[in-house]
Amino acid sequence: MGARKVAVVGGGWAGCAAAVQAVEAGHEVTLFEMAGHLGGRARRVELDGTALDNGQHILIGAYGETLALMRRVGVAPDEALLRMPLRVMYPDGSGLLLAEGPALRTFPLAVLRYPGWSARERLALLAAAGGWALRGFGCRAGLSVSQLCAALPQKVRADFIEPLCVAALNTPAREACAQVFLRVLRDALFSGPGSSDLLLPRSDLSALLPDAAARWLEAAGATLRLSRRVQRLEADAGGWRVDGERFDAVVLAASPVEAARLVAPIDAGWAAQARALRFEPIVTVYAQADGATLPLPMMALREGPGAPAQFVFDHGRLGGPAGRLAFVVSGASGWLARGSEATAQAVLAQAREVLPAGTAPRLRLLRTLVEKRATFLCTPGLARPPAAIAPGLQAAGDYVAGPYPATLEGAVRSGKQAARALT
Repeated sequence: MGARKVAVVGGGWAGCAAAVQAVEAGHEVTLFEMAGHLGGRARRVELDGTALDNGQHILIGAYGETLALMRRVGVAPDEALLRMPLRVMYPDGSGLLLAEGPALRTFPLAVLRYPGWSARERLALLAAAGGWALRGFGCRAGLSVSQLCAALPQKVRADFIEPLCVAALNTPAREACAQVFLRVLRDALFSGPGSSDLLLPRSDLSALLPDAAARWLEAAGATLRLSRRVQRLEADAGGWRVDGERFDAVVLAASPVEAARLVAPIDAGWAAQARALRFEPIVTVYAQADGATLPLPMMALREGPGAPAQFVFDHGRLGGPAGRLAFVVSGASGWLARGSEATAQAVLAQAREVLPAGTAPRLRLLRTLVEKRATFLCTPGLARPPAAIAPGLQAAGDYVAGPYPATLEGAVRSGKQAARALT
């Protein structure tokens, strides 16, 4: 099949991936984005003259498609990302610390050396992980992560399983799909050397991919139409019309809400499935502690009734302003019911309790960012809308049916696959 005229509706990471893939296949690409910039929910925002990410995103070594896309548009991952072995470390010094090397060897050693766990607790996690591996990291449908891990000691669940689950799926363990959780564990821990490494952005999220993708696309001859909200899609004699303009094919990489609005007149069932998704917010609380430095660029925090945050990032150790900290509250719906201000104050109180003594007195609030529809709730048996909507019309996004939860890698893979499916 020769070159086609392709529209990509939506300029998040899935849309960027789809547009680059389509251009590389020789197609004439027009990218529509309702905002004035690319990046979707993973981008830089300007607030009162201060540039902040609209949320904390991390990558892992297993994100092969995302790393390949970054390289394709001119971003060097080794420079843009700080690579470090997987660490789920708490301010009190406890936690899981993987050494460099294959996770098949380093993960058991890290568990056996976990401070604060008894021999019974360590062996219980190793036995469970071994059983998951022997079963190919699969389990019966309908299980939640809490049910999957019910036999594990409470301390293991609280210190390791629950923070890992909410970080990977943004869904509390009691609601999270065990099948997807195991898929993430398989790819992170056992898909090759370096797959479990944490890759922490040294730049803002827009510089990490969207800005470079925009430059690459324009240089390659693609058309970018920013600040343009598409109003309608219509089938037209073997092709599609986007607000009246004819295209041979369309990748719909908009949010599920926008996608459902556009697809409803074409396929009411698909639109209903997209609308049925439930979402979970993420709150990022930015604070400043002048002169403070954390022991690691990213640290875990223990969540509790008065402690909302599960992780804290030290931007000063990632090339940002010294003393700037970002606290992340995933699965934040319960806290947001109390209000964003109450959530932020609870985070600051939590931080003053657990962070190093020299940090706490200097801590002050900078900004609270709330992403109300950060990710879909990744629950057991969830029916996600398929990528194929109609001939020549493909959906792309981290919410589209696939093996991954709502992650950057899931978005990028979906975008690439949607563009490939057009041909």
